[in-house]
Amino acid sequence: MNRHHCKTLHAIFAHPVSANISFKDVMHVFESLGAEIDQKSGRRVGVKLNGHSVAFNHAQHSLPTDEVAEVGGFLETCGIGPDQFPL
Repeated sequence: MNRHHCKTLHAIFAHPVSANISFKDVMHVFESLGAEIDQKSGRRVGVKLNGHSVAFNHAQHSLPTDEVAEVGGFLETCGIGPDQFPL
């Protein structure tokens, strides 16, 4: 995971929740963690990581804060946190 991915990961877990995280950057973080990403119907994107799976709506630019919180919750469920990837 490169430095940019680490910064994005830390932004996902930041409090208060950030509203300017790019959907593309989040997908790159998932890819760097070894997740399987597949396009679902419409604007849905499926992510499989560490035996867990979830689907997200593809945002045009930045993710809404509720989806950022959902991404953070999914990563925690998968056993991934910002403390594992220091800046």
